[in-house]
Amino acid sequence: MNFSPDHLLQTYGYVAVLAGPLVESTGVPFPGETLLILGAAYSADTGRLSLPLVIFCAFAGAVLGDNLGYGVGRLLDRELVARWGARVGLTARRQQLIQRFFERRGPLAVVVARFIALLRTFGALLAGVGEMPYRLFLPFNILGGAAWATAYGLLGFELGHAYQQASGAVGAATLALAVAAAVLILGGVVFFRRRLERWLLGE
Repeated sequence: MNFSPDHLLQTYGYVAVLAGPLVESTGVPFPGETLLILGAAYSADTGRLSLPLVIFCAFAGAVLGDNLGYGVGRLLDRELVARWGARVGLTARRQQLIQRFFERRGPLAVVVARFIALLRTFGALLAGVGEMPYRLFLPFNILGGAAWATAYGLLGFELGHAYQQASGAVGAATLALAVAAAVLILGGVVFFRRRLERWLLGE
């Protein structure tokens, strides 16, 4: 089966946008954020998907996935996660980083975790393992999911809109400028997100 984001999006549409973050948030490395951005860009470029529905599906998948990950974490113990976590990329060092992050930032960590790849995948699982009270986890999880889906949905839509205008209007020069602008925007997002990750977790 083809699990590339392009294929999933073109074949399954809204279902892919919902399922990607859901799978990723349960502790399985998966391109959920990529599907959100591409889905929003696809909405702008073709009009076949509605941007509000793309954002809502990504939000719903993120919250559902985080709650599943949290539930699984509550069923596991630290020793089991420490023993088997490395098989899915959750090494002992990464576990220590995430646990330190939750200790330092408290419930706010659940919001910020949605914007950092490592935390987005394993944060809810380790919040459950660490027995964070669910009454604290849920509202901050909803807030983080809404902020993430909206921010990256709008980013993807603007990128798709810029590409549509450039490719449909002037030609190669305008398209090159649009691509350069898109690269700069995405590069800025990656740069600032890495700086945020260093600030939160340490080197």
